[in-house]
This record gives sequence, C-alpha cells and structure tokens, in this order.
Amino acid sequence: MDDDIKLTKLASCAGCGAKVGAGVLSKLLSDLPTITDENLLVGFDKSDDAAVYKIKDDLAIVQTLDFFPPIADDPFTFGQIAATNALSDIYAMGGEPKLALNIMCVPKSMPKNAVHEILRGGYEKCAEAGTIICGGHSIYDDEPKYGLSVTGFVRPEKMWKNHGAKPGDLLFLTKPIGIGVLTAAQRGDLLEPDTRELMIRLMTTLNKGARDALVNFDVHACTDVTGFSFLGHLYEMCQGSEVSAEIDVDAISFIPEALDFARIGILPEGMYRNRTFAEHAVDTGNMELAKCDLLFDPQTSGGLLVAVPESQAEDVFTTMNGKVPCVQRVGRIIEKREKSIYLK
Repeated sequence: MDDDIKLTKLASCAGCGAKVGAGVLSKLLSDLPTITDENLLVGFDKSDDAAVYKIKDDLAIVQTLDFFPPIADDPFTFGQIAATNALSDIYAMGGEPKLALNIMCVPKSMPKNAVHEILRGGYEKCAEAGTIICGGHSIYDDEPKYGLSVTGFVRPEKMWKNHGAKPGDLLFLTKPIGIGVLTAAQRGDLLEPDTRELMIRLMTTLNKGARDALVNFDVHACTDVTGFSFLGHLYEMCQGSEVSAEIDVDAISFIPEALDFARIGILPEGMYRNRTFAEHAVDTGNMELAKCDLLFDPQTSGGLLVAVPESQAEDVFTTMNGKVPCVQRVGRIIEKREKSIYLK
C-alpha cells in the first residue's frame, strides 16, 4: 500500500454514486436500434443487471461491465470493492462468474505501487469468487477508475431477471442500507474507524452466499441494490413485473450511523438523482424524511433484493441466515395499484 495517496481525494464522486441517473439513462437508450435474436434471453429493454445469451439448451452466458471512481482511500481496498460490485451483477442473474477483464483509468502521476494494489485487490476478490482475470484494458485519465467486465454461466431455466415478481411474493434484502451516506460522510472525514470498517466489510462481501443459498428456490425476480437505490431498483422491478409492492420500513436494516448522518443532512448527490427518478411512484405515507432519504441512497456493492413465493419464504429466510450479512424480510408484492411502492 502507498501510505501517501488518498484515492477519494482524486475523484469528484465515488463508487456507484457516480452513475448516470436512471431517468437520464432511460432517455439516452430510448431510441437506440435493437437487434432481435431468439437466443438473447435478456437485453437492456428491462434495465436488468446483465445480458444473457443462450448458447445451447442447457447453457447461457451472462455478461456485465461495471467500473467507477474510488470509494476508498486505500488502493487495495478500492480494487476489492470495485471487483465485488462488478461480480454482483452475475450473481443477481442467478449465474456463476468465471472470466473477467480489468478496466482501469489512472492519472499519469499515480504511483505504480498504488496501481498494482488496485489490481491486486480485484484479483483477490475474483479468486474468492472462482473467477479468472485474463486480461483487460487501461488508459490514462485525470481521475482514477477501476472495474471489471465479467462473463458468467447460468442454466436458462435457472436464470433470474429483475422482473417476473408476482402478487403474494415476499421480498428479501441481504445487506443493510446506508453506504452512500457513509461515503459522503467519509469524504468529509466524519466517520469513526469502526463505522469505516463496517462500510468496507459490507462492500467487499460477495453476493455469492446469497446466490448460492437461493439457487434451489423459485426466485421470481432478483436485482442487486446499487447506484439507483433500494427504491429505484424496486421501482424497476415493479414496472417490469407490472405489480406494486408494500414495504415494511421497520423491517429494513439501516446502518445506524448512516441514519444519524441523514438526519443532519449529510447526503450524497446521487440520492437526489434517485429521488427525481422514482419518487413519483412511491407513496411515502408519514415516513420520516431521513429514512426516505436512505431508501433513495445509492448503494455501492449492495445486497440482493429478491421476490420469492410466500410458501417458500420461511425456508428462504432459514437458508440465507448466516450466509449473507443481514437477511431481511422487507415487504410483499401486491396487485398493481396507482403507485408502484407503498411504504408502511
């Protein structure tokens, strides 16, 4: 590690908070030509987490790409987080990641040791996932960025999508909420060491445990909660599934320090973009503003949000318990109503 470099000071934004807003992205993609292919099982038409292409009846490839500016000062930690986040898209489709390519932008002035440590962090998390990094591409840029293009495999009949949720399904979430707010606090040097350690531990925890625990259940819909926030990703799930959702906010695990920061107005820019995108579809009732803010908070390397049949809910909870950072039963899918999401 290079003790003199603080990566977050080299970037104007951090992690998944740097994503183009979902509403803007939708407009950018709206009139692009699409090529139809009966073997393309998932494209970008439903805002899903990765593309899926069937190569034979019992095998499909899953492909994704994800990279972002530093969300941690330590280069090795940044590499771990970026790789964990990129791998998550494969897990969110029910797949197993197998091959990866590095994507890297670095300033010419960055110490070589720091560049090496970023790459080493990515290699370590890929090794943990059973994924081989077999090359990549790098360019010079004023702000550092790192991530992966990942290819995985899935059986077509076992593939998960971010749509397909059905009325009566229960919703589970596998990591607590609040990473974006903690990131904003970190940029102001406001985090206590134990909170910083918790944040890093959550962002470097693979969603492999969640995927492996769920693979034998009837997952009707799944997505990972990242830059578009809990409510943004749930809104996309509801839109694609043509349903609504009731959310028990008290059942959601908010990181306590993140809630404290939100109450005094320390919020990331991405939260406002997410609110603009999805708030029209959310009935917030009498919910505390700070909790609503956290539900629009952009998460980096967040957990999986999963819709499963109510008949399997108890077994899902038991199977995931201990295999994910924080298993939460956060709500249920209902018939489509005026709003997509109702907070209770």
